[in-house]
Amino acid sequence: MLTQELDENSLNKATAMLKAMAHPLRISILNLLKDGNELTVSQIHEILNIEQSTASHHLGILKDKGVLCSKRKGKNTFYFTQHKVLGQMIECMKTCACSDK
Repeated sequence: MLTQELDENSLNKATAMLKAMAHPLRISILNLLKDGNELTVSQIHEILNIEQSTASHHLGILKDKGVLCSKRKGKNTFYFTQHKVLGQMIECMKTCACSDK
């Protein structure tokens, strides 16, 4: 695998994405959306047992920073991960957070 150098713009975008992800609730949302899952705000707030406005707020931050995308289907907006490798990042975080070392 070739390593590409990141230019300043790419580094800034990556930093913004990581900052957006660096919140327990947002990590929980990303965990729900990994593996190609698509969920609405209502589904997310019900699964995580949080207020719908709270779910909307955090989804907005993740979408604004390019971590998530959304698409309308009828009256519903479905959210999904922008990049498939985010699921691997979530799994890595779980593994690192649960390790004894």
